Amino acid sequence: MSTDLTSRLQSAPVVPLIAEDDPKAAVKVARALGQGGLSVLEVVLRSDNAQAGMEAILAQTQDMVVGAGTVLTLDQAKSVVASGAQFIVSPGLVDEIAVYCLDQGIPFFPGCMTAGEVQRAYALGLREVKFFPASLAGGVPMLKAFSSVFREMRFMPTGGVSPENLADFLALPSVIACGGSWLTPKDAIAAGRFDAVTVLAENAVEIARGVRG
Repeated sequence: MSTDLTSRLQSAPVVPLIAEDDPKAAVKVARALGQGGLSVLEVVLRSDNAQAGMEAILAQTQDMVVGAGTVLTLDQAKSVVASGAQFIVSPGLVDEIAVYCLDQGIPFFPGCMTAGEVQRAYALGLREVKFFPASLAGGVPMLKAFSSVFREMRFMPTGGVSPENLADFLALPSVIACGGSWLTPKDAIAAGRFDAVTVLAENAVEIARGVRG
């Protein structure tokens, strides 16, 4: 990972997911998260205008590390990097995306949920992966099992992470950060209650500091 991304995740090891089709809303969500102490953001490509939202965040905010999530193909990876994405997250492991990101020096977090997938990522040269979907894939016990075998690997659990189990995941030394959509509730955003997003971010930072200081 880049030095900046590493230092930010050490300070606040939580990565909120932004899933807004309206770029203006995406910027407001990003600013609300930043006010709450979270500066590493994953904009998921789950709508037609999601990439435009990522570009707007990069252009209209400061002191943010912004990545693209739900990247499914190599062409998508190249496109978001051209748009300024500072890291890439995928729901699964695709070799050609991994090789491209390694060649370009772009941090890449592919989703892995089995030992075979983690081992494949390791063989490709990756040392950080997304553990997805975390709750369905075995949660904390599975990560403990992975960590005993893949000692150099670091994980970003996503999928089923919540304020109730965030501390449990962050207590594992092999977890670099947790990703989550609970920080960006659609009902609050639709109602224009961006202050609620800031409060959720502040609470996540408080939980993280309670575990890691």
